[in-house]
Amino acid sequence: MKRTILTLLATLLCALSFAQEKTTYLVVQRDTCDLFMDVYEPVDIPGDTLDRPTILFVFGGGFITGRRDDPWVMPWFKLLNENGYRVVSVDYRLGLKGVRMRFDLFHLIQSANYTKAAVDMGVEDVFASVRYLADHPELGVDMDNIVISGSSAGAMISLSCELEACNRTVRAEILPEGFHFAGVMSFAGAIMSDTGKPAYKRTPCPQLLIHGTKDGAVAFGKMGFGRWGMFGSSYLVEEVLQPKGYTYQFYRYVDHSHDMAANMLANWPEEKRFLEVSVMGGKPLVIDCTVDDPTMPVWQSVSLDDIY
Repeated sequence: MKRTILTLLATLLCALSFAQEKTTYLVVQRDTCDLFMDVYEPVDIPGDTLDRPTILFVFGGGFITGRRDDPWVMPWFKLLNENGYRVVSVDYRLGLKGVRMRFDLFHLIQSANYTKAAVDMGVEDVFASVRYLADHPELGVDMDNIVISGSSAGAMISLSCELEACNRTVRAEILPEGFHFAGVMSFAGAIMSDTGKPAYKRTPCPQLLIHGTKDGAVAFGKMGFGRWGMFGSSYLVEEVLQPKGYTYQFYRYVDHSHDMAANMLANWPEEKRFLEVSVMGGKPLVIDCTVDDPTMPVWQSVSLDDIY
């Protein structure tokens, strides 16, 4: 517990000391709120010839809280900028804010419906941000070179954005013709589905999946019933990505819980390899790795009951 508290305090202090310069844009006005995006420009690296993607970040918070400019994520944005990556951090409506979630047998379907609706709302809003970037070329974002990334709820939205872009759903119709993400980085994410196992109608982009094996908030494997399900990283790899020969890099962190949603700084070596090899290099590198790393920061375990 003492180590956990010290780690938390150190991270918060680092976050406060690394306030990033940003430019903020109004993306869209919804009935309930205005949605914005923040753009953090990369550092110019002399002699750098790599065609680095823009990192589009979707924050977490259980669909009830969180901000696109949460202080704790600022050191990671700074690290990305210093390595030549532009960061675009976006808003989305918090679809479970004020909703009573119950996970007993009699309310599972209702709670699943609420969660699916919140994910769908988030996908719609993130797609609005993608459309904004396409409509404003002066921002300098290459629409063929965007890596979507997310933490927790944001990871769920990010994975669903790629699924819907590949399947050209109604929500995806706002996207530019032929648009595709260059990659996905999911930190403790899953796909929420009411139609059974997720399936891609076209080959998905490379995916980096980082997840704790004892995650009590977002399913590591599968949590569901009938056609309803929360399909976590392990299930997606074993039942969807691997059988089809899709490109992915998966890191299973032994005995970690939902803390892997917030360890982006500690996972920078894995992210760097993914971006340079799978995204920029275009190489079909597949990694499925079980990691037992005592140096990985540990946060307090979080369950669904803790969040809701």
